[in-house]
Amino acid sequence: MSCAICETRKEKRFCPAVHRRICPQCCGAQREVTLDCPSGCVYLQQARAHERPRSSDELKNAELFLQVEFGEQFIYDREHLLMGLSYALAKSARADRSLNDRDLIAALTAMAKTYETLISSGLHYQTPIAGIGQQTVAEEVKNRLEQFREAEQRYLGYSTLRDSDVLKALVFLIRLAHGRTSGRPKSRAFLDFLFGQFPEPAIRAPQEAGSRLITP
Repeated sequence: MSCAICETRKEKRFCPAVHRRICPQCCGAQREVTLDCPSGCVYLQQARAHERPRSSDELKNAELFLQVEFGEQFIYDREHLLMGLSYALAKSARADRSLNDRDLIAALTAMAKTYETLISSGLHYQTPIAGIGQQTVAEEVKNRLEQFREAEQRYLGYSTLRDSDVLKALVFLIRLAHGRTSGRPKSRAFLDFLFGQFPEPAIRAPQEAGSRLITP
């Protein structure tokens, strides 16, 4: 039997994305490129386990906001904020299974640009966000930010969260996402990382997930 994709080489493995058997070469070349590989695919899991970190050349065109600086103390001080925003991303992705790493990165990047403009010029200019899915992600993150501010106001009598803190938190997540994703068009490696932090069916609150985010 020949591969269901190339129809040339011999098939050797079952592909859950096409529900047919394909050859290893097509599996490697088309994985998360043209194929919507499910997270449970053993070949995808094996590839991730042996995948090298993305090189500087691969990241050179990525918007990492290198001008935004923060240290480990910020991550420690704003742990609950970072976990809350991560939870918002996971919640959005669970609600819309068509989302991938690029969608989350695009939504976070647009929000970071909006806050960067606000901080530098005082202008409330909303950077456009393409696609309903990405807009939904951004709205979920905004809602979590509002809930965080309301919680501080309720328990402290005031909110300590500054716009510069929000920008740093968004940039932290952007860098974390770029560090986790494979960079392929349909990659969901970052999403699967988030799902690991907030597993189903519990859908645990951010504070219950523990401190497991890794500094990018």
